[in-house]
Amino acid sequence: MEFEFDLIVIGAGSGGLAAAKRAATYGAKVAIIEVNQIGGTCVIRGCVPKKLMVYAAKSKKNMDSSDGYGLKNEGIDFSSNILLKNIREEVSRLSDLHRNSLKKLNVTVFEGLGRFTTQNKLEIICPKTKKIKNKISSKKILISVGGKPKKLNIPGVDLAWTSDDIFELEKFPKSILIVGGGYIACEFASIFRNLGTEVTQVIRGQHLLNGFDEDLSSCLEESPTYTEINIISNTQLKTINKVNGNVESILDSGDKILTNNILIATGREPNLLPLNIDFLNLKMDGQYLDVDEFNQTSNANIFAVGDIINKPNLTPVAIEQGRVFSDNFFNYQKRKVNYEYIPKAVFTIPEISTVGLSEKKAKEIYSEKNIKIFKCKFTPMSNTFKKNKSKCMLKIVVHKLTDKVLGCHMFGETSSEIIQMVSISLNAGITKKDFDITMALHPTISEEFVTMYG
Repeated sequence: MEFEFDLIVIGAGSGGLAAAKRAATYGAKVAIIEVNQIGGTCVIRGCVPKKLMVYAAKSKKNMDSSDGYGLKNEGIDFSSNILLKNIREEVSRLSDLHRNSLKKLNVTVFEGLGRFTTQNKLEIICPKTKKIKNKISSKKILISVGGKPKKLNIPGVDLAWTSDDIFELEKFPKSILIVGGGYIACEFASIFRNLGTEVTQVIRGQHLLNGFDEDLSSCLEESPTYTEINIISNTQLKTINKVNGNVESILDSGDKILTNNILIATGREPNLLPLNIDFLNLKMDGQYLDVDEFNQTSNANIFAVGDIINKPNLTPVAIEQGRVFSDNFFNYQKRKVNYEYIPKAVFTIPEISTVGLSEKKAKEIYSEKNIKIFKCKFTPMSNTFKKNKSKCMLKIVVHKLTDKVLGCHMFGETSSEIIQMVSISLNAGITKKDFDITMALHPTISEEFVTMYG
């Protein structure tokens, strides 16, 4: 049977773009289908625009608290409409860069919604008219459609925003209720509060950032930013009502909170429904597509990468999955993705970073008696003359019997930049002794990782 393409990629996000570009460099005839802007979650409505908001929030926070350095100001006037406009322009620029790079590699771009008709054939639907625009076929099909925000099944939920909506705003609200305690919720809570919005955060559990090392969660809750955020814990949102142009949130306790709007940030889920894959009977792993170590589904010619498979849902992971897929199936390599010691960050203010096992997880795996913790907490030099003196915390989790470092965790400025280098060390199998015999660079925050003894 003849096919029009060697590879069709459904979804032009991080993983799909990486796979399409890599396969094209090997001479494959590649098509990519995208219903939105080229770039996917990270570029269009995730990492990139959110990080630009973080820079704005950090800049304002520094300006507001720099009198001690002799930097006088009469109060900073923040115009959220300018920030949001500039972010959208930057997102469009990056999207165009990706589109141009695909063009240079002779990758055919189809705009619309890709939907399976057979295991090798797809039809492309116009999202507005619902009419079929094209029908195409391929030897291999890679699904990389990413995820979508979860919505609560409660009355009035359509009155609330999801994280996708934030980047389409014309201006920031004066007050907001954020539902959720994960990294997306905490990042937006930090952004909004530091840019002048009154923030209330409702979390289902007792603490923020469930699944992260507990010391990181504690540090965030104690930070100057979060002392200005009203956290309501052990609570769930039950109903949303419209009240005189604002929204009223009714909690399971019966309490009512009135804000300009609500952000539901309770996680994301695979965006598989539009693909029409039920008739393919692909094996599932819960809500995710089940794949083998080569990202192959139960159908031999269909593959999947990114947020639709049960692996860490992170941009660099999706990119590596896409590249490894193309290396293996279009350049005859035998590569596998290394999921060990993947660094993670939460871009709150201050930020959080982590790599390896948390203290709790390490003790569960190796038993408490075999784990030793090294930890320090201090005010960084950069905050010496600031009014709001946020702390830094660095932590090392070590296996006593082997001296191997199992995890490193950090709270504080530039922690994401520091943990990237630490993750290289952990991947190389570093021991605590290796940390100890490494010369410190003074005065820095990162030197604390090599000066903790005990």
